[in-house]
Amino acid sequence: MPLAKATAQTKGFLPVPFAQWPAEARLLLGMVALWCLLGLVVLGSASWWVAAREMGDPSYYLKRQAIWLVASWGLLYLGLRINLRRWLRLAAPALLIGAVLVALTLVIGSTVNGASRWLVIGPVQIQPTELIKPFLVLQGAALFSHWKRISADQKLIWLGVFAVVLGLILKQPNLSTAALCGLLLWLMALASGLPMVAMLGTAAAGAAVGVGSIAINEYQRIRVTSFLNPWTDAQGDGYQLVQSLLAIGSGGFWGEGFGLSTQKLQYLPIQSTDFIFAVFAEEFGYVGSVVLLLFLVLFGYVGLRVALSCRSNQQRLLAIGCTTLLVGQSILNIAVASGAMPTTGLPLPMISYGGNSLLSSLLTAGLLIRCSLEGAGLEPLRPRRDRREAAGRRSAPIG
Repeated sequence: MPLAKATAQTKGFLPVPFAQWPAEARLLLGMVALWCLLGLVVLGSASWWVAAREMGDPSYYLKRQAIWLVASWGLLYLGLRINLRRWLRLAAPALLIGAVLVALTLVIGSTVNGASRWLVIGPVQIQPTELIKPFLVLQGAALFSHWKRISADQKLIWLGVFAVVLGLILKQPNLSTAALCGLLLWLMALASGLPMVAMLGTAAAGAAVGVGSIAINEYQRIRVTSFLNPWTDAQGDGYQLVQSLLAIGSGGFWGEGFGLSTQKLQYLPIQSTDFIFAVFAEEFGYVGSVVLLLFLVLFGYVGLRVALSCRSNQQRLLAIGCTTLLVGQSILNIAVASGAMPTTGLPLPMISYGGNSLLSSLLTAGLLIRCSLEGAGLEPLRPRRDRREAAGRRSAPIG
């Protein structure tokens, strides 16, 4: 056996070209690329009128999104290239740093619409609650996969860290992201086989915290009441949802056509971020919306197939967490835009405008594809220089 191949196999992975990747890994990579391309197309249509009016450049948001997309694909590449064990070791310090950044938003953060969620560093706005999501999944996989083998002190410490992180996010206030992160950790714990009694108790406690947050924060309470019947105050608290529903309804069966949405012109607010699905539904109609939902179902199915093919509990939980984060957040965003849930601030992954969401989503996608590769015992092809060195070692005499 060639020395380089033997060395790779002793590490548990075999370097292969893209054509020999597992079908799930190749399909996921193609779907992520298609998802990002769709995002640019939809964002370009949703943002051009506002960009022209406010920035004097119809492609202002599209160009900035494209720059962030290049950086985000760099993160996806790192997710593919770096061993999952290294990512799991990095999760704990990264999560703690992220918690500190979330805490800083409460002190020196930029406040928009009553919520302090951003740190402004020069021309760049950092949203720690978005960047922390993949590391929350990584640390959840690291903790729950070894739940029965770690000490009670370690369990309490990390459960306390999770509680502090969720509490800080709630304090911003950002109930939607806190609920998403809490549900994500809960589902990963459930998949790891934790006792059902503990899971039900945790779910009840989480629901109580959510109700308490709504009772304390007036704007959250208004969102819930306006969600129940937005037409009672269509020009006030229910305005966003009413305009979103009008956009979706205007699309009909086939849609108004690409670029022909009228609600995005001066009616639908935040049409490039939280309510971008409404613009998509108006332009592509019922058929386009169903195709998008089927795409998400297919992505979730492939992600679960990756989880089933994983060799270890850590990989399996990580794949479940990554799939849940990408698909679950997408479903929640669509549910908000269509009036099935109260209005929240969750972006539509890889479609809504925002660099932080792109970075988080594509790193998550890279980790999911890495799970597929390691589940098959494969490693992405090495750089050309490494291949030349490996070839030199094969040709060198042994002994």
